[in-house]
Amino acid sequence: MNDYIAQIKDLHKSYKDCAAELEVLRGINLNIRNNEFLAIQGPSGAGKSTLLHILGGLDNPSRGEIFFEGENIYDLSEDKRAVFRNQSIGFVFQFYHLLAELNVLENVLLPSLLKSWWERKKAVVYAKSILEELGLSQRLAHKPGQLSGGEQQRAAIARALINRPKLLLCDEPTGNLDSENGLNILKLLKKLNREAKTTVILVTHDKDIAADSDRVIYLKDGIILN
Repeated sequence: MNDYIAQIKDLHKSYKDCAAELEVLRGINLNIRNNEFLAIQGPSGAGKSTLLHILGGLDNPSRGEIFFEGENIYDLSEDKRAVFRNQSIGFVFQFYHLLAELNVLENVLLPSLLKSWWERKKAVVYAKSILEELGLSQRLAHKPGQLSGGEQQRAAIARALINRPKLLLCDEPTGNLDSENGLNILKLLKKLNREAKTTVILVTHDKDIAADSDRVIYLKDGIILN
């Protein structure tokens, strides 16, 4: 049995800007264990977010391979990669990306819309149970503008979990929160990692958060330094 949920091999990513070419990732090699809580640190512009986006199938690498449970996700067609993202990956961003016109429950259920009618019915029950556990059971009908920052981030986490992903990718999820709400979000992510066996990769500038993870990698100038 493979001990790794994901493997990154010789990953490069460049962006062209007029005549210039910006190399963001320069030969990343990384194995991510099943059920690991992995923190990624590094200065702004180091390539942390780009690494998450490529690992989650959101952006194409310039060169290299990304294996998820032994399958190269960039060998998949665009349609199959979209299904992979929907079923296996959860994303939590610093900016919550909740749709203002939808209420909390509707936002959380968005990733489940590709499922069958019966599965969507079950998703409603599951969404309500997640939101209750996150302390949002009284906020189901509220719009994002009626929520605090911590409540919006919890709603975003619930949305990321609705399809029971195997891998949760978190890009500075506490960056816009005060210390108390940030600590609560971290506790929640640790609980998911421990109890639901969800593999978590967390980009953070917070040294205390990094210190509480299973492993920390440091990214600078597109390469891993440790």
